[in-house]
Amino acid sequence: MSFQTVVPFGGVAGWEFLKRTRTRQQSLFNSSAQIQRDTTYFRDRISKVATARELVADRRLLRVALGAFGLDADISSQAFIRKVLEDGTLKNDALANRLADKRYLEFSKAFGFGDYDTPNTRLSDFPASIIKKYQTRQFEVAIGKRSPEMRLALSVPRELEKIANTNTTEAGRWYFVMGTPTLRKVFETALGMPDSLSKLPLDRQLEEFQHKAEQVLGTSRLARMNNKDTVDKIVRLFLIRQQTASGISTDLPRSAAVAILQGAGFSPSLF
Repeated sequence: MSFQTVVPFGGVAGWEFLKRTRTRQQSLFNSSAQIQRDTTYFRDRISKVATARELVADRRLLRVALGAFGLDADISSQAFIRKVLEDGTLKNDALANRLADKRYLEFSKAFGFGDYDTPNTRLSDFPASIIKKYQTRQFEVAIGKRSPEMRLALSVPRELEKIANTNTTEAGRWYFVMGTPTLRKVFETALGMPDSLSKLPLDRQLEEFQHKAEQVLGTSRLARMNNKDTVDKIVRLFLIRQQTASGISTDLPRSAAVAILQGAGFSPSLF
């Protein structure tokens, strides 16, 4: 039987549970049959791929490549993905640089097909780096099938750390937040931003995000948010506001949580 992720609570209680159990659950998930098949196939074959055309021609390799960056839905858009990869990231007019969704930029940069004569697929540590991303993202997908808001919450530490360490201006970091769908959703909700925000010009959206962050979090500088306490505050605010907006409490009593854990084949004492 394949491993099934466990999310017995909603809201802040669910977040605390996932923080306690994530390492254990991620390990079991990585050992599941499907993940093992996907990662073994990728590890054995990716070093032989020298062009974007070769990558998109192999659906199994492409599934892992896209899945590592949360782009699973693009699996059938081979022409588009090939263009993203072949354009690279070094030219201002490259497709990845023109797309609002910054996951494509990260994806193209990671593979390097359009940037270098020798792509990154030939590097010895490349398979391991992509596989780790794939395992993390697919675990979040699995969590999301049980609790969409928990999938978003799990992405915050990773995405915020990546953006905070990006070598760009503070405005540039915020544009990355605005161009990362999962992180944007969390920030919009946590900061109490209106639904009409996306209709404003980008520079006005930037001003609104920075103003609200200063009010709610005490800082508008993303690098200063990249710490355990602030990340936790952002996630908690997101979950509380999300739960309040739904008008439904999804927290379960301990007895129900124990029953779910036992039904999934785990001893609650492990968590």
